[in-house]
Amino acid sequence: MSAKRKKRAAGGSTGSAPTSGASGASRPLPPGDTLYTPGSGRFRQEVERRSAVPLVWLHNAPRLLLPAVMGAALIAGLVLPGALGTLPLVLIAAFFAWLAFLTWPRLRTGERAMRVVAIAVLLGLGVLQTGLF
Repeated sequence: MSAKRKKRAAGGSTGSAPTSGASGASRPLPPGDTLYTPGSGRFRQEVERRSAVPLVWLHNAPRLLLPAVMGAALIAGLVLPGALGTLPLVLIAAFFAWLAFLTWPRLRTGERAMRVVAIAVLLGLGVLQTGLF
């Protein structure tokens, strides 16, 4: 086997340009053999299957991108009046609910409660931002 083939088989670079990531290389995924919850129902399997690509994209995105976007959306939601302010807050709550759904089977009771409280607070702020109350 040639040196290039050995290097490729070992996962090394062959001198070609990197294909993904902001710095040129993607971060490795966490250890484990599956992204799916074993023994789950059809709905969870479908949500996990459809969530795999966005989760890998988020994993490979620059580390500060998600906190920066969430912070900007939170500030916009609190500053903008009416429905313009409600929309970012509801979108953040939906994002957190999606992540909570995906991690729910692995969470302990206290962790579950904190996620529910965070989502409820965001939705409550969204309702207050509408100006109905």
